[in-house]
Amino acid sequence: MKWVTRERPKIDRLACPWLILRCVDPEAVFLFVPSQEVLPAARREGAIPFDIPGVELSHDGDLCSFDAFLRKYRLADPALQRLARIVRAADTDRLQDAPEAAGLLAISIGLGRTHADDHALLRQALTIYDALYEWCRDLQGERHGWEPEKIRL
Repeated sequence: MKWVTRERPKIDRLACPWLILRCVDPEAVFLFVPSQEVLPAARREGAIPFDIPGVELSHDGDLCSFDAFLRKYRLADPALQRLARIVRAADTDRLQDAPEAAGLLAISIGLGRTHADDHALLRQALTIYDALYEWCRDLQGERHGWEPEKIRL
């Protein structure tokens, strides 16, 4: 299936393709187009539009598009719910709602600066979201554990 959203993805527009590929459609193809071209591209390509006003899979009140995907596809995995809280906080500038959101925001913005091609940007973001999902599953208690006083020279 083809999916289409606005070009130059950040946070939610990177998290949603990750969720699609990992939980909905592993063969998904993504189109990134200028905002005004999303709906025409969806009609022309038979693609599902997301993260733009007026479509099913977009922001709804305090919730972001990632939340809409979780609801539509009935994805109740607790790790995905934890990840949604982080994505939502980063994407809606409510960084106080999840301590990890500031890091996700910084990484997303940095990736956008280092990748001019949206598909290359998405490829890099997939690894980041894979890692963040693993942390959300069962690694919140992990700490670095560096203890310099125990290092023998």
